[in-house]
Amino acid sequence: MTDRLTALLATRDWLLADGATGTNLFNAGLESGDPPELWNADRPGDVRALYRGAVEAGSDLFLTNTFGSNAARLKLHGAQDRARDLSRLGAALGREVADAAGRDVVVAGSMGPTGEIMEPMGPLTHSDAVAIFHEQAEGLKEGGADVLWVETISAPEELRAASEAAALAGMPWCVTMSFDTAGRTMMGTNAPGMARMVGKLNHPPVAFGANCGVGASDLVRTLLGFGTVDRPLIAKGNAGIPKYVDGHIHYDGTPDLMADYACLARDAGARIVGGCCGTTPAHLRAMRTALEERPKGPRPTLDAIEAALGGFSSDGDGVAAKPARDRSGRRRRARA
Repeated sequence: MTDRLTALLATRDWLLADGATGTNLFNAGLESGDPPELWNADRPGDVRALYRGAVEAGSDLFLTNTFGSNAARLKLHGAQDRARDLSRLGAALGREVADAAGRDVVVAGSMGPTGEIMEPMGPLTHSDAVAIFHEQAEGLKEGGADVLWVETISAPEELRAASEAAALAGMPWCVTMSFDTAGRTMMGTNAPGMARMVGKLNHPPVAFGANCGVGASDLVRTLLGFGTVDRPLIAKGNAGIPKYVDGHIHYDGTPDLMADYACLARDAGARIVGGCCGTTPAHLRAMRTALEERPKGPRPTLDAIEAALGGFSSDGDGVAAKPARDRSGRRRRARA
């Protein structure tokens, strides 16, 4: 059977994903350091409101409040035995909201990294990682998620473990990595490397791409680095650059900037476009309007990206020995 996301992609040139989970829950009263996944049980009304905010802003797809509902992360809060149930609850609340939307909306079961370092560099074995992801995947499946959404991954070993877990659960899945270190993930993977890795998986994702990282301009540059791929690309960039203001993290990206980002991401090849940290329903509404009203343009140049979204955070784009521009526009060797 065709999964809901694949079916929707077959009818549309692009889909709008959601925005930030953490940012919007902090705005609703979540305290720093508290696990948002506990709200699936303790404050379900606020979680429904989070999901409805994305749907009402025009999102075709939203992620569940389950980013950290795996046993490894919940162990930090003494809640490791609740991983499957909190995942189920997060997806079930999403299913309620999606089914009431009056249109096709995909419930994507968010699965973040374990927070552990995998062998041989760390103590987490492949089999343990698969088991951790599988438990979460089964909970999301039970709650009614349409697709698993593995996000903010840095290590290729963890991506492979998540793929195996999705296969064990019999679920379609998507995956995004965070290219936050001069166009590479924290563990050194670049965009072409991810594309090659995805192509070798026994249970490949429906779509893949990039999320979070630094700013929107960096993420669009990363999209260009994927090159030609055989499955849909995902872009979920941050709403500008984080700044510490009055004791809180604030993202400086305006709705207008995110509207420009959405169109540039689409023009760079993304079929699924959304926001990450700092992205609110106000940003999503502007993104939806821009995607609907602005015709698809040519593949953007680095100059066009920088002019619309601001400068890049690094000279290197993570792709081998490619010259990058300095702030004056001159070409120079990248420090990739």
